[in-house]
Amino acid sequence: MTNGTSTAAYPGARSAFERLNPIRAIGELSESRYWMYLLLLPSALLITAVVLYPTLYGIQLSFREMRLNRPDLGTDWVFFKHYARMMSDPIFWVALRNTAVWVTSSIALEFLIGLVAALALNRDLPGTKLLAVLILLPYFLPNVVAGHMWALMLDPRLGVINDVLVRVGLLEGYKAWFADPNTAMAAAIVVEAWHSFPFFTLLILAGLKGIPADLYKAADIDGAGAFSQLRLITLPMLKTIIAAAVILRVIGLVNSPDLLLILTSGGPGRSTQVLSLYAFQTAYKDFNFGYAGALSVVMFILLMVFAWGYIRLSRFNQE
Repeated sequence: MTNGTSTAAYPGARSAFERLNPIRAIGELSESRYWMYLLLLPSALLITAVVLYPTLYGIQLSFREMRLNRPDLGTDWVFFKHYARMMSDPIFWVALRNTAVWVTSSIALEFLIGLVAALALNRDLPGTKLLAVLILLPYFLPNVVAGHMWALMLDPRLGVINDVLVRVGLLEGYKAWFADPNTAMAAAIVVEAWHSFPFFTLLILAGLKGIPADLYKAADIDGAGAFSQLRLITLPMLKTIIAAAVILRVIGLVNSPDLLLILTSGGPGRSTQVLSLYAFQTAYKDFNFGYAGALSVVMFILLMVFAWGYIRLSRFNQE
């Protein structure tokens, strides 16, 4: 008996076979309203595994005792013990203040240098393409390489920058920039600005390419100068890009202690101690992962509040 004869003799079996056909079932499912949820399911599972679960685990870690060098303490729930300790921790308040100085000063300097560089590269002059590549080179360097390079250039004995400043008469003798509490943070901010200003340059330059040239021509006819065009045309048209760039850089600076770890390790004293570096040292030097988790949660909340407030302020200014 052939297959054709069997399906013809048993039409019920044929309909059952068609219902069990996976290709047909997928085709029917793709026409239903549940298809889009199935397409989003792999991404949702990936986000849950990579982002959501570690975040929730870090939050619950901040409510538990977790000291690897003190196993006798166990891993019991301590609830708000770490947060209460934080309020009376003088290092936390010093790190919080230094974080504000570190982030604000670095972003202000990076934005100013990036804006000037982007405006210069936006002109159709000979050599601008080569200059654009050279400007982006610092951003390509890993923080570890950039940190060690600047540590060597600012070395009080072998540093070329000290030698140049002494030769031109700006310094009387070689200076240990990262060993002086009065200059360590400023020197680290300069290094960070040199390394990351191309990020602003790249985004601002992309935004400048999208501003219609007719706006500048009309401004020229009305007699507006270069500064007036910058204030009334360029910066308002770049407001969305600047807001996104600032938020991304704030997140990067608050969460990345690697450059300060290489240059100063938070010293001298606590003059360059920031929250991310304090959390890192608490976790991997003191092995107090519970308290480090609480510090991380505080940083997370501060970043969320800043992002929400900055976006609201940007929208208010646009209106």
